[in-house]
Amino acid sequence: MKILISDKMSNKVEEVLNSKSIDFDIKTGMEPDELKSVIDQYDGILIRSATKLTAEILKDCSNLKVIGRAGVGVDNVDLDTATKNKILVMNTPLGNLEATAELTVGLMFSLFRHIHLASESTHQGKWEKSKFMGTELKGKTLGIVGFGNIGQRVAEICNVIGMKVVTNSKSVSDNDLNKLNASKVSTSELLKMSDVLSLHTKLNDDTRNMLNKETIATMKKSAVIINCARGGLINESDLKDSLNNDVIAGAAIDVYEKEPATENVMFGAKNLLLTPHLGASSKEAQINVAIDVANQVADYLKENKIVNNVNSF
Repeated sequence: MKILISDKMSNKVEEVLNSKSIDFDIKTGMEPDELKSVIDQYDGILIRSATKLTAEILKDCSNLKVIGRAGVGVDNVDLDTATKNKILVMNTPLGNLEATAELTVGLMFSLFRHIHLASESTHQGKWEKSKFMGTELKGKTLGIVGFGNIGQRVAEICNVIGMKVVTNSKSVSDNDLNKLNASKVSTSELLKMSDVLSLHTKLNDDTRNMLNKETIATMKKSAVIINCARGGLINESDLKDSLNNDVIAGAAIDVYEKEPATENVMFGAKNLLLTPHLGASSKEAQINVAIDVANQVADYLKENKIVNNVNSF
């Protein structure tokens, strides 16, 4: 059996595969036509977010057995085609948990205390202390959309800060709510209540553009939005208009509808902090997801052991 590694990953992935006596090739940056021509020569493929496994690439696969996503989101994989061709798709939901949660909280602090703006000003030799009067997070309401592993870790950290946590999750258990001192409310209530609205949900037909001109207009003028989940959850043009017209106070965006976001409609918006998809970009997270995805795919191919599958057949 043989595995293709089509995106850059920690060399820990190679150590794991070598330890399990599984052969592999590393071919990163392939164009879609090239990937399509070679993918079915392999039993498994390990990817991050750069590789796009479209229906066109997967439709003729008869040998490929498993796709391993080093990370959480699998919107770069055509799940319908993979399932039709009996290709198991796995992700690694815990590997970048801490990195994404910490970035989310860091963005909260930066927005509320204007850290990013104050740094730029001070580098310019200015001393604008009064201009950057901030607001404390303690006592504020944090609304979390998506109360999975990352959402719950954000809630845990923000509990310590002294924030009130609410979520609109339909699947969260009473035990998890009680453990995190959180409350469940409707989506409309969540939008109205939140001082910070943080997105940690999947991108699908129900969540695409869930934040748009109409829904953002129901939020507090003092509220901020943070998206470290998936691009496409927010209508980017509507967010820019909302910021420029002071409908809300600010936003921090780490993910984009089209990446890499070297051009984007949001550029230049007021009170908007942008980062280049740094959610999983910690040394620890890169190692964790590499180890997890290599182990999961290897164990499936050798032992038919299924862990963290996002499809089934």
